[in-house]
Amino acid sequence: MESSRLIEPGSERSSEDLSSQSALPLALASEGEMLKIDSLRGGRGFHEKLVSMGLNVGDEIEVIQRRAGGTVVIAKGENRYGLGGGMAQKILVAII
Repeated sequence: MESSRLIEPGSERSSEDLSSQSALPLALASEGEMLKIDSLRGGRGFHEKLVSMGLNVGDEIEVIQRRAGGTVVIAKGENRYGLGGGMAQKILVAII
């Protein structure tokens, strides 16, 4: 049986970790990072919620603040969004 490495929200990442994966959950991103929304892991309601907020796949965002539990505050242009840990886990991002 293969063992898998579990990454806890809030754990620190090394540059080696970043190079080995193309996308990571937003909840694991560090403050100040510029990111691109790569994909969404959620149902139709989740997708509709993000679109209604003005967040879409392909958008460039910046992590303004990160809290324990995966909660993040992000910026897209002049707009700021507060996302809970559950939502932030479902948004996959790539570092730009």
